[in-house]
Amino acid sequence: MQDKITKLFKAIADPTRRDIFHALVIATSALSITQISNQFEMTRQGVTKHIKTLEEAGLVNINTQGRERFCNANPSELQEVNKWVKFYEKFWDNKLNNLSNYLDNKA
Repeated sequence: MQDKITKLFKAIADPTRRDIFHALVIATSALSITQISNQFEMTRQGVTKHIKTLEEAGLVNINTQGRERFCNANPSELQEVNKWVKFYEKFWDNKLNNLSNYLDNKA
């Protein structure tokens, strides 16, 4: 089983999935899979596969109303990616500060 961060990176790695997610984030209400499909030059089945990957990562919630399925973005899940990046940002800031201090002391 993939861990959460792996699922998130897999979901946002594909430009089409990022575009679908972006469309859902900026939408003022939930969008049906048909509405999402109409925005992309691919089959509804192709869009559905991308949405499934986004759902598995927790970035999209799907609700069924009658025969239609509606999608909402869940951008709060991206906080996990932000935490991961911040760790390495802090790591590299410390390394660069140490290098700068070392070079200042050598001068």
